[in-house]
Amino acid sequence: MRISLGCRFRYSLPQPTPIIALLNVHSSRVGDLERPDYLISAPAVPLDSYRDGFGNWCTRLLAPAGDFTLSVDSIFRDSGERDVVATGSRQHAVQDLPSETLTYLLGSRYCDTDLLSEEAWRLFENTPPGWARVQAICDFVHRHVVFGYENALATRTASQTLAERRGVCRDFTHLAITFCRCMNLPARYCTGYLSDIGEPEPHAAGDFAAWMEVYLDGQWWVFDPRNNAPRIGRILIARGRDAADVPLTQTFGPNTLTDFRVWTDEIR
Repeated sequence: MRISLGCRFRYSLPQPTPIIALLNVHSSRVGDLERPDYLISAPAVPLDSYRDGFGNWCTRLLAPAGDFTLSVDSIFRDSGERDVVATGSRQHAVQDLPSETLTYLLGSRYCDTDLLSEEAWRLFENTPPGWARVQAICDFVHRHVVFGYENALATRTASQTLAERRGVCRDFTHLAITFCRCMNLPARYCTGYLSDIGEPEPHAAGDFAAWMEVYLDGQWWVFDPRNNAPRIGRILIARGRDAADVPLTQTFGPNTLTDFRVWTDEIR
């Protein structure tokens, strides 16, 4: 399957503004691009790229005052298969986990494990450890939280999502990650493209998506508490502890987003 993917951010900036962008396909999937997904700015400015502490590809730039656009466009080769389900995957004891996974057991900016540990154990202590426990967490979050773009709030934590019972995909993901960490399951935040390929119409306008990866049976597995079903065309951009680590664009100054578009369309 070939997928046309890309995005466009258009800003109105009252002054020259530094920006950090995480808009390129993750290095683990870059080999599936038919052509490089170069970040293009208009007007053109110097771009400086680097890898952050999580291995994500980041670009820093100084945008001039006025109208400014960042865009990416490429074609992605995908298997066309849905997310893998491996129901027999086992949970590791903490002492047996690889050292590099341990940071994903700890609380973070939006994943307030200290506030939700008792509730997590009340809800999930009697679930079978391993895949079934993670799925039980996803099922609970999917049922408990109501999705709506009008519910977006940049400062909402996992405990607030549990209390308010509303949010967008990042809130679903933060709550599920927090419950997983409370249950000694390493879980990390992912952001990227998620197509509507294979989904019934009508489709909502294109957007980026958030999901999580949980470490079971020696590897990381995809779970999506917002959609709670295997999907086609999930294309990773970045991973971190939570959304604070992987903002798609971080602007260091006043700005107005005047246009935003994301697309992941199958090429027939």
